[in-house]
Amino acid sequence: MSKIDKSALRDAASVIVLRDRDTTPRILMGQRGSGAAFMPNKYVFPGGAVDAEDATVPLARPVTAPCAARLRDDSPADRPHALAAAAVRELWEETGQLLGRPGTWPGPVPADWQGFAARGLLPDAAPLQFVFRAITPPGRPRRFDARFFLLDAADLASDPDDFSAACDELSHLHWVALEQVRALDLPFITEVVLAEVAARVDDPAPPASVPFFRNDDEESLFLRLRGRPLPD
Repeated sequence: MSKIDKSALRDAASVIVLRDRDTTPRILMGQRGSGAAFMPNKYVFPGGAVDAEDATVPLARPVTAPCAARLRDDSPADRPHALAAAAVRELWEETGQLLGRPGTWPGPVPADWQGFAARGLLPDAAPLQFVFRAITPPGRPRRFDARFFLLDAADLASDPDDFSAACDELSHLHWVALEQVRALDLPFITEVVLAEVAARVDDPAPPASVPFFRNDDEESLFLRLRGRPLPD
């Protein structure tokens, strides 16, 4: 098996927010701009690249142990914290939705987090459920090693219909019925992730393993991540 050039990849996190799970499940989607360098005009989940500061942002609660174990597969030990923080930050920036708990920041607040902290919240990673990992195929202008997190809208600390604090990176933010979402202009990998989510709507428990769609210069592989324990 050939090795992926990790220097060409950026870690990224996306959040699949699920609403009305027990009645008419809906997913929060937004459209990327026509001038975007990555996936222009496509409807996507909120998300983006991990920033250097995300690894040190204080969390009200970390991701659960099963989630952390699977995030550590082929990753540095601090990656679960950074990915979860990035997921919370990107959700806030792109949709104005808050995943947090009341708390006081212990030190200076990074610039990208000041609006979040002003609400009197610390980011809360515990409700994030790691459900998918995918690497952007070679030949794209930007390549990401993306982890997808499923989040129940009931865990938000904000009004799920209020997008007034969102930046302008995503337009047409709205809730789409899960059975209708494939009618949108979606990237291929988004369709694959949605199929995985649809299969899990009736089961809120963490998955036994996490699908990993791995692309390198020679082949694409569909693997399963089961997690590895921390070293003694």
